[in-house]
Amino acid sequence: MDLVPFVGEPLALDLVNTHPLTASGRVDLIADGEGLADWLELERARLPDAAFDGIGATSAADVAPVLAVRAHMTSAIAHVMSGQPVPAADIEGLNVAMRAAPLVRHLDWSDPPRLVSERLAAPMIQLAGFLAEDAAALLAHPDAGLIRKCEAEDCVMLFVGNNARRRWCSATRCGNRVRVSRYYQRSKST
Repeated sequence: MDLVPFVGEPLALDLVNTHPLTASGRVDLIADGEGLADWLELERARLPDAAFDGIGATSAADVAPVLAVRAHMTSAIAHVMSGQPVPAADIEGLNVAMRAAPLVRHLDWSDPPRLVSERLAAPMIQLAGFLAEDAAALLAHPDAGLIRKCEAEDCVMLFVGNNARRRWCSATRCGNRVRVSRYYQRSKST
């Protein structure tokens, strides 16, 4: 199993996908500041600049708000995928993360003047709030009903299956591996 984070899906799914299953069990790719910084760098284009403030030198305890958002989102998605209602505790967990880092706007009178939006909280709380907001937006979107698990036996990655023919998280990550394995099994039996 490739331990490079799987990215390119909605940000909330990319966050959930930072906890892949390997032959030796689940691996947490963002369990500490270094892992989180690596993942944030892969997601840089989709994150506000404030998401990178003070991330590199964080401890595992500092990452806890982000891991809490991931846990709530993982549970919520599992319920959506199985057709069950999302537990109130997961909804409240996402709401708490968003409330902990309120988004405020102010006028910056520079050249040119502009309206600036920012979150008022410590950097990790801001990041957790941003990720919780993205998770809530995905859960409230019709695409939430299209979330699927990769069909490769040893993969747990999730993706939005807006193409009915898509079966794997990635054609290069799992699709090719599955096709090669099937070819090998067919050629071995003949």
